[in-house]
Amino acid sequence: MKKIYCIALLGILSGLISHQLYAQSQYTISGYVKDASNGEALIGATVSLGEKPGTGTVTNVYGFYSLTLPQDNYTINYSYLGYQPNNIKFLLQSDTTINVELGNQEVELQEVIISADRPEDNFQDVKMSREELKIEKIKSLPALFGEVDVLRTVQLLPGVQSAGEGTTGLFVRGGSADQNLVLLDEATVFNPSHFLGFFSVFNPDAIKNLEIYKGGIPARFGGRLSSILDIQMKEGNNKRFNVSGGIGSISSRLTVEGPIKKNQSSFILSGRRTYADLFLKLSGDEAIRNNTLYFYDFNAKANYQFNNRHKLFVSGYFGRDRFGIADEFGLNWGNATATTRWNYLISDQLFLNTTFIYSNFDYGFDIDTEVAEFTWKSKLRELSGKMDFNFFPNPKNSVDFGYHVHLHKFAPPSIIPSGDTNFAPLILDDKFALEQALYVSNQQQVSERISLEYGLRYSVFQQVGPGTVFLYEEGQPLSDETIVDTEEFTSGESIKLYHGIEPRFSARYLITGNSSFKTSYNRMRQYLQVASNATAGLPIDRWIPADRYVKPLIGDQIAAGYFHNFASNTLEASVEVYYKWMQNVIDFKSGSDILLNNNIETEISAGRGWAYGAEFLLRKNVGKTTGWISYTLSRTRRQIDGINGGRAYNARYDRVHDISLVASHQLNPRLVLSGTWVYSTGLAVSLPSGRYPLDGQSVPYYDPNGRNAYRMPDFHRLDLSVVLEGKKKEGRRWNSSWSFSVYNAYAQKNPFVITFENVYNEDPDFDLNGDEPVETVRPAAIKTYLFSIIPSVTYNFKF
Repeated sequence: MKKIYCIALLGILSGLISHQLYAQSQYTISGYVKDASNGEALIGATVSLGEKPGTGTVTNVYGFYSLTLPQDNYTINYSYLGYQPNNIKFLLQSDTTINVELGNQEVELQEVIISADRPEDNFQDVKMSREELKIEKIKSLPALFGEVDVLRTVQLLPGVQSAGEGTTGLFVRGGSADQNLVLLDEATVFNPSHFLGFFSVFNPDAIKNLEIYKGGIPARFGGRLSSILDIQMKEGNNKRFNVSGGIGSISSRLTVEGPIKKNQSSFILSGRRTYADLFLKLSGDEAIRNNTLYFYDFNAKANYQFNNRHKLFVSGYFGRDRFGIADEFGLNWGNATATTRWNYLISDQLFLNTTFIYSNFDYGFDIDTEVAEFTWKSKLRELSGKMDFNFFPNPKNSVDFGYHVHLHKFAPPSIIPSGDTNFAPLILDDKFALEQALYVSNQQQVSERISLEYGLRYSVFQQVGPGTVFLYEEGQPLSDETIVDTEEFTSGESIKLYHGIEPRFSARYLITGNSSFKTSYNRMRQYLQVASNATAGLPIDRWIPADRYVKPLIGDQIAAGYFHNFASNTLEASVEVYYKWMQNVIDFKSGSDILLNNNIETEISAGRGWAYGAEFLLRKNVGKTTGWISYTLSRTRRQIDGINGGRAYNARYDRVHDISLVASHQLNPRLVLSGTWVYSTGLAVSLPSGRYPLDGQSVPYYDPNGRNAYRMPDFHRLDLSVVLEGKKKEGRRWNSSWSFSVYNAYAQKNPFVITFENVYNEDPDFDLNGDEPVETVRPAAIKTYLFSIIPSVTYNFKF
């Protein structure tokens, strides 16, 4: 394995050395590509040479590009799908800066574009297992309660599965929900959901770009096993002021953006709030009127360009959920992030982005009853610093390298009694950790047919004091009964150190002018994970770091695929197969006490996991009718000593078949019809194999060797929507549209949970406290579903 690492490093060095040999009489052309209407950077815009087809580059996440070429006459072609291309002819005889603004393309009805990528990227780009979604497309799809949701749209992609009805939890290629790194302007969002998982925290009005990596993950990303969801916020219009928003069935949105100094700095403020709690106040039932139910989001961002080499960005997100039942129970949780980024163009070939990040997730709830009165609270905080370099030595090599550091603080649950109560305070120990990483990678055009992307990431994770570590009797299972001593550590003192190299490799071979074969391998190390017995992420899930007893997760994935474009690049097709194997996968013992345990290592067992599958995608990008069909065939398995008799078993989120159909049809310039249909195999579950009497009750018995051996019923649902644009009048800035959607159009009753109860008089809703006598009683499985048909309407405006 060390030989492979050395070869990768030598490959990167050879690209740099070849640049030095090639650099005689060379000059660099560099600059930024932006949207002419609002000054937003265009990510992934193509910069190519008319005289040398196949030679060129793409802009980075800040719209920057760089090309180093011999002195000569050139035609530089700037293009971005959906925008008017720009061609510039000039004589390159010195280092040159050219900033370009591309205007929106006025396209006829039959040429509507729905993708931000070049159509050739499907087979030409070396990257695989990656999807990019344009926010305009997401907004046109059907939505639950009319709330457009980026995470629910991501679930429609191959290899990405949901936890169940209406939820936004993601399970990517056999990984659990906590194995996804969700980034908003580079800040970690630990719980990206509202309403217990039914909505995501991402307001679509504030989002510019969304990209998900399922495999072939670049070396600059790390910390999670399964996927990276990289989301960038809009920068704000630096040309003129705009106001936009929407009034929907359960929420309203408002966004204000504009220049601070025209063409030099801008800002954007975007807010969203639900108002289900306002409708509760109209109820005639006092108990309902006193309930609380709402969430809110607020996004803010500003930037200032000092000159062509220095630009500063400051952005933040703040969101919170509140749920309360009268004065007896209240639950609230929220995320807060802040990002400060400084772009520095060191030279025309070397770009530096320095970032300082704050991320916080906290939750708590209050109980105020006759039996108990206390407050429960917990939080997770992360402070980060990053230095990321982009080096463009020549048109055939693009080198990324950098250093990341994260300081973690884990504040597990604490219970503080209030009022007259017999409860004693319970405060678990805080934990601290320092995580660091160095990385280097190179994207290299070896020949016209062969492109490579390869690199290494070296990560270090150190649990540090202050802290207390329990010591257990040697050779005995970890339990409260086998504790023999404790070891104390002072602030900053090392408790446990883990480190390792994470190689990354991707390759593309062009088979023909419109098809290619791609392959990739990556190793990921994950030092944080969630302690939860639930399938979907809950706000009270507990994050735990790797420590003396909990080892970091290590995952390796190989993938290969065939990519082909048809009909002049209007149809894209791909088939990918993958195999992933994971070390140190944990699962929890039956009846585990996860949340209120200071030595959680006694409640878990570790083993191995593996996942494999095939993903099929057919996508139509242009024309009156656009959309895609995806199908995933996959399995996810675990094998852990002490669980299921030591035999392999299905992961809770294992789904064998998963199908998504997505379609949009432009009926006329003002009317768009859209629909989605999904089908998937039911989730794996553990069901009782019998019942036994206990204290006069019939209690279900679960076979300890039958972990997740059964299935929920198969899941399927149809959603429909219509978007009607308002009439546009010349000279008027006000634009509006109506969005009508129907969630679960044919009223499918997909079960959310199955419980096992006694059914009286063959009526699941029978009231034992009523006057009707009990004539029959029998045990039964009760399926509970959440949603039937849900219509919604939203009015959107912009001026």
